[in-house]
Amino acid sequence: MSIPKPLVQINQTFIILSVLLGLLLHPVILLVPFTFGIYTIVTKQNPIIMFSRRFLTKSFHLYKQEDKDQQIFNQWIATICIGLSMIFFYFNMNILGYTFSMMVVAASGIALMGYCIGCTIRYRYMMWRYKRTRTQ
Repeated sequence: MSIPKPLVQINQTFIILSVLLGLLLHPVILLVPFTFGIYTIVTKQNPIIMFSRRFLTKSFHLYKQEDKDQQIFNQWIATICIGLSMIFFYFNMNILGYTFSMMVVAASGIALMGYCIGCTIRYRYMMWRYKRTRTQ
């Protein structure tokens, strides 16, 4: 399964904007990307991507494709970091709250520029798992 790249980029942009709004206005706004992230992880259907599909002008297969499993993995990372950020803000550990939120913004921003940090993490994990099974 794959997802057209423009839809992935729309989701990344949503994450960046919603997390930045949460940092600039009030951390409770982080509930929005966190809730969407949980929903995506549980259902394997991203509401931002589902909504944005209607705006693609060409057939889906004509766009560069992104791996759906990789996107779910990336969503896990973002959702965990946003969740930790909310917990830290709740306990007035603001520096840690900002740190985890900015990690999400940075990773999504870097992904929009063409380098996927989550892809590197997943690849290294899969290689580690493979090597571990080969030596046993």
